[in-house]
Amino acid sequence: MDNAAYTVAHSPDADDIFMYYAIKFGWVTSPFALSNVALDIETLNKSTLEGIYDISAISFALYPHIANSYALLRTGMSFGNGYGPKIVKLKDKILKKHFKVALSGENTTNAMLFRLKYPEARIYYMNFLDIEGAVLDGSVDAGVLIHESILNFSSRLEVYAHVWDIWLELCKEELPLPLGGMALRRSIPLNKAIILEEILSKAIKIGLKYKPLLSNMLLENKLVRVDSKDLDTYLNLYANDDSHSLSAVQIRALDKMYKLGYEAGVYRRLIKTEDYLIPKEYKELRYS
Repeated sequence: MDNAAYTVAHSPDADDIFMYYAIKFGWVTSPFALSNVALDIETLNKSTLEGIYDISAISFALYPHIANSYALLRTGMSFGNGYGPKIVKLKDKILKKHFKVALSGENTTNAMLFRLKYPEARIYYMNFLDIEGAVLDGSVDAGVLIHESILNFSSRLEVYAHVWDIWLELCKEELPLPLGGMALRRSIPLNKAIILEEILSKAIKIGLKYKPLLSNMLLENKLVRVDSKDLDTYLNLYANDDSHSLSAVQIRALDKMYKLGYEAGVYRRLIKTEDYLIPKEYKELRYS
């Protein structure tokens, strides 16, 4: 085994756990020592801004802010396709122009799209697990539910808007909704970065191949917050055949989002996704 050791940071959400744990359970071997840490997505976003972890899950909206120090991986991503985060409110609540809303973090994709759609809303950032409660107790007028929270929420609440619909309105074409991906520290040698990306991709492919078995192991080890039915539903949405290899249409969607953000002043420069992926040509040249 190579003596290099790397940390992989991911969220404790069912899709991230599923996409990593084939490595944790020893189904995928690695020439490097890999350790993992699970933190909520906004904590991961902030940690990546500080360069703390070697590899980290991030919100796609964050990426242009870290493009100089992290490469964007072609694997471990979640996109919405006809679905995504939901803006909820109490059923009898009328939202005014300056309504108070709870969002899961300043750097999240849903927060960026929300701010573009509702620039006059008063935003309160909090842990995503606290958002439903804040809406129910009246601390805020509305909240954006993400992750497994979109599957089950109080019957006192109703969906005010879908982030998917906001994305289509802003995008003006039907492209998948970019939510989260993985980024790798640029200081990692390129030959090792290529192998690390391949290991993470292989873990997802193997997880999908043995999905019932891996899902049962996650449930038995109490590694996910949902029951078996909701786990299956959630994985079908966010850990699927679109999660292991970044496609051309997904790249188009990312480029569209980064253009929207640049035009709105969110980003200082316009980036093209292809320019920030790990250059796999190195491996082809090395072994040709």
